[in-house]
Amino acid sequence: MSTDGNKKQFWKRNAAKVPGSLIKAGNKPPPATPGKPKKATTFQEFESITSDAWDVGDDDDELLAMAAQNLNIEVVMETANKVIENHSKQQERQRQDDTTELEPREEDTQEEVAEDEEEDEEEEEYRVGEGDVTSPEVSFASQSSPYTDGRLVKSHSEAPIGSPKDAAGERAALHRQRSLPHRQPVIPLVARMADQNTSGTPAMTEREASRLDKFKQLLAGPNTDLEELRKLSWSGIPRQVRPITWKLLSGYLPANAERRDSVLQRKRQEYFGFIQQYYDSRNDEHHQDTYRQIHIDIPRTNPLIPLFQQASVQEIFERILFIWAIRHPASGYVQGINDLVTPFFVVYVFEYIEEEVENFDVSSLQEEALRNIEADSFWCMSKLLDGIQDNYTFAQPGIQRKVKALEELVSRIDESVHRHMQQYEVEYLQFAFRWMNNLLMRELPLRCTIRLWDTYQAEPEGFSHFHLYVCAAFLVRWRKEILEERDFQGLMILLQNLPTMHWGNEEVSVLLAEAYRLKFAFADAPNHYKR
Repeated sequence: MSTDGNKKQFWKRNAAKVPGSLIKAGNKPPPATPGKPKKATTFQEFESITSDAWDVGDDDDELLAMAAQNLNIEVVMETANKVIENHSKQQERQRQDDTTELEPREEDTQEEVAEDEEEDEEEEEYRVGEGDVTSPEVSFASQSSPYTDGRLVKSHSEAPIGSPKDAAGERAALHRQRSLPHRQPVIPLVARMADQNTSGTPAMTEREASRLDKFKQLLAGPNTDLEELRKLSWSGIPRQVRPITWKLLSGYLPANAERRDSVLQRKRQEYFGFIQQYYDSRNDEHHQDTYRQIHIDIPRTNPLIPLFQQASVQEIFERILFIWAIRHPASGYVQGINDLVTPFFVVYVFEYIEEEVENFDVSSLQEEALRNIEADSFWCMSKLLDGIQDNYTFAQPGIQRKVKALEELVSRIDESVHRHMQQYEVEYLQFAFRWMNNLLMRELPLRCTIRLWDTYQAEPEGFSHFHLYVCAAFLVRWRKEILEERDFQGLMILLQNLPTMHWGNEEVSVLLAEAYRLKFAFADAPNHYKR
């Protein structure tokens, strides 16, 4: 560091060329020196020129001087009091809304109390301070309680740590935390799985009740008419009968009612036989890469839904995916297959519970029920993948063909959209690969995927063929938004983040109706993919 107190900081030597630099009144910039400045020829000379980089002299930066000015304490106090007052009103309304209060629990540990207090401080604590230590430093809260009495607390003066007022605030905060009932974590709209149109909720309409009766009558017969069941299922399946309907439509269960129990028992035993035979080999050298990738992908599966973050659920998914990969060496495990387990798992959990599933603790189920859900999910996922396995073999040729077919189809049904994407050099493979690989599961909420799969299982070749028309209808659905984007980046951000989090059964039904219209108009035309 230079000891020359009068030496000017290096960043000020040519202040006229620094954008935003402040020039004091009465000071004129030094005259420009003609010619290029002489470069330092030695390290010592360079060091001497830059050695004052962090020196602080009398001529400090104007911005530092501005930052050191005191804030208007009256404005700060008034604003802070308003914040505290509003928060107190919200707390009072919340307490009034609570219909029951839990008694203080003696078993609460000090660690739990400390964690609760830390969370309160992170959410509600606000501090307003000045650079001058002589000015009052205002804190919205003491360390122990961010809003014990609704008043502003001045730190270092009125409420020192360890004072009786501080202790009283801590006791008040602890009592409030203990008295509030436990609340389930809030599930984002995109992750909610409520099925309003086809559920058995009290709000079920007369039409929905009539459809449920038709399903029950059809399923109660000794031999289920699968063709009639497909027609009935195309418009959606009520939640109460969805598990058995999916098993029948996927071919997992026979149409003959008398044979179903024996088939289920045999297939479930067969699956757990695979577990005993293969699962211990997951750490073998030739399988460990597969298992490692599965182990990485499972926590990423529907991360917003607490159900799928439970350790026991993730272990189930690991077993299902590893056994499928071992039994299908032509493709093995491919990223994206993990998503395809989730609809089956959720539907088959509903076979054993009445409440919503997002926060359901699967450990409360009997072990036999959990084993049945696991085996049924494995076999139905296997049935689905058997029809689209070329999507996951080397180089994924099935997806390549479908994306190309989608491009040709869109060019026929909406030339404006097609030309717009060509104009901005957007390749269909850049956004539609995921649509085919994950069957639109990354584009739609899970509740919509389940409704979509009702129709896919009712439609002949629903996952392999009808899905193409659904993707075309889905793309054209956003025609207005696509045409409004005027660059490559905007188009890609839109197509990879389409605003569907509010979608429900009604939107999916409209999408399926448009897809069926496209299929009817084009599927029987041999040259509909060709110009």
